[in-house]
Amino acid sequence: MIEHPNEVVTKALVRFVGVPGLDRQAAIITLDNGFDYKKPNSFGPAGLRSLDAAFATAAAAEPAFIAITGKPFIFCVGADITGIPYLTTREQALELGELGHRVFARFKDSTIPTFAFINGAALGGGLEVALHCHYRTVSSGAAALGLPEVAIGLVPGWGGSQLLPNLIGAPGAAQVILQNPLTQKVLRPSQATELGVADVQFEAADFLERSLEWAAGVVRGEIEVNRPEVDKDMWDGVLFFARQQLDEKLHGAVPSANKALELLAAAKDGLHFEKETEALADLLMGEESRASLYAFDLVQRRAKRPVGVPPADLARKVTKVGIIGAGLMASQLAALFVRRLEVPVILTDLDQERVDKGVAYVIGQIDKLASRNRISEGTAAKLRGLISGSVDKSGFADADFVIEAVFENLDLKKQIWAEMEKIVGPEAILATNTSSLSITEMAADLEHPERVVGFHFFNPVAVLPLLEIIRGERTDDAALATAFEVGKLLKKSSVLVKDAPAFVVNRLLTRFTSEVFHAIDAGTPLDVVDVALDPLGLPMRPIALLQLVGPAVAYHVGETLHSAFPDRFGDSPNLKKIVDAGIPLMVEDEINPEVVKLIDGGSAPLTADDVRRKALDALAEEIRLMLGEGVVAEAQDIDLCMILGAGWPFHLGGVTPYLDRSGTSERVTGKRFLAKGVADLPA
Repeated sequence: MIEHPNEVVTKALVRFVGVPGLDRQAAIITLDNGFDYKKPNSFGPAGLRSLDAAFATAAAAEPAFIAITGKPFIFCVGADITGIPYLTTREQALELGELGHRVFARFKDSTIPTFAFINGAALGGGLEVALHCHYRTVSSGAAALGLPEVAIGLVPGWGGSQLLPNLIGAPGAAQVILQNPLTQKVLRPSQATELGVADVQFEAADFLERSLEWAAGVVRGEIEVNRPEVDKDMWDGVLFFARQQLDEKLHGAVPSANKALELLAAAKDGLHFEKETEALADLLMGEESRASLYAFDLVQRRAKRPVGVPPADLARKVTKVGIIGAGLMASQLAALFVRRLEVPVILTDLDQERVDKGVAYVIGQIDKLASRNRISEGTAAKLRGLISGSVDKSGFADADFVIEAVFENLDLKKQIWAEMEKIVGPEAILATNTSSLSITEMAADLEHPERVVGFHFFNPVAVLPLLEIIRGERTDDAALATAFEVGKLLKKSSVLVKDAPAFVVNRLLTRFTSEVFHAIDAGTPLDVVDVALDPLGLPMRPIALLQLVGPAVAYHVGETLHSAFPDRFGDSPNLKKIVDAGIPLMVEDEINPEVVKLIDGGSAPLTADDVRRKALDALAEEIRLMLGEGVVAEAQDIDLCMILGAGWPFHLGGVTPYLDRSGTSERVTGKRFLAKGVADLPA
């Protein structure tokens, strides 16, 4: 019998309630692990056996219907993945899959009507047990619904890949099982209802009462649940298109995505649960799932407990925010600060036209949230009243937290802080969104350099969750603690970084792209360079990444790093020519032919394999140097930064475990970054 020695057991608790209009009581099974919403329900082996016993108890009483629901705010977020390292054989993996199928099938095969009252977050196995029920209600307050398994190297293994397409059709199922996990999206309750995942949605305030009334109406035959017939004719075409998209995006590098497609194809002809169990077992024993779980643990645990942060009680209260600049980045920051902190935010720039444009952008973002029902109109009105702009910086006098987002020029930033220090109070935090410049140098001439801190966001601000918080040589604990508390309020994952050139993500990406342009300068055709990294399944090819960052920005950061480390960071003449010409690298998702004409290549072209090897070798060398310099506390922080700030794929598990598994770390630096087994298959 499979066991998880450290399982936090989610118990299935049975109670019987009377429901008006029914002559028999209803059985309600509540999933509850005994903790509050911060520790969600999940299914380990013991939890599944508890649910099995609960269903037997409920059914034995011959109730009018059986309903399953969750503790406050949480239905169930799926399998207890902390138990996966204890699965050391394929037979154990098969047993886990079969156990989930057997227990959940009791709801599907029951002669007593079964209902899922999805009162909160329902992910993975949580949504799968709901899919086995005959009917589903969902609360408007349910935070997230979905089948995210593909993102962590697995597939829905307890019925989701078979039941969902046969419930809502192949297009919707492909969205939920493939597209959403790979773009880190989930369904909102309204989307789940619209797709047909749930039959009806009720408000959170009286969700259980309304669900019981609705279920009673269904049982009495007064409410008829009509579900559209699934279109099987378009099934193959949808999956063909989905495979094309996957090949273009991932280039076959993510086994879980390929397995999910196979399972969706199989579901056209019925429910092939045995194929699902086999696929799950294969993936559980593969390196991608173990790597993905390492990455998942970083994002879910380490990101919430950053290392080296001063005590939170040292943080100062922030009641007003000032933002210097009103361009796109500054405007994005203003929108984020207004929404998350709900305090007055003031923008400034060189002229009123720019200021007005920045304020209008923020109001536009607020209006968009309201129109999509993400916030109420009352909240929107409040937020609109909090944003303002002025060319007169005296409005910053009572700001507790001031952040600049202007052009990357050290002299300009020093000038701004010298001027601002005379306006704001002595304890106001001065934060810079610099992507590569020294925080220490920026603060060197100030009367209070201790309150200057790096606060580096990634673009687009609303999407990428990473926040690099940089401590200058004279930054004090109060400024740092305040920065981390603000980062938490902004719902960002913050990592403490030493004041070193380009910090973490930009330094590594620049080293990476330096090797790419070194290959181009050597005469390697752009199309060869661009596909060289496809076997990794990175979210973007190198040329598209450079286009997103912006050739001018990439060149500027490269210049900063070339000045600091000229032996490792090249100064590419071809990149400079592209920047000087002001032409885009990509046109309609293709490499710009004008760029190809512009480049002067050398006479020593590399193969795609050579390009990939050199790029990975460069990453290994740079990471070892960064850890030696103390840029971050541990290799795990490098991995976290690259996952959250650069989109490094979950299936690779982070940069350092991939470099370890591939042998690159030891070949280049003489040793591994992580202890053996941290993100590997068990011995």
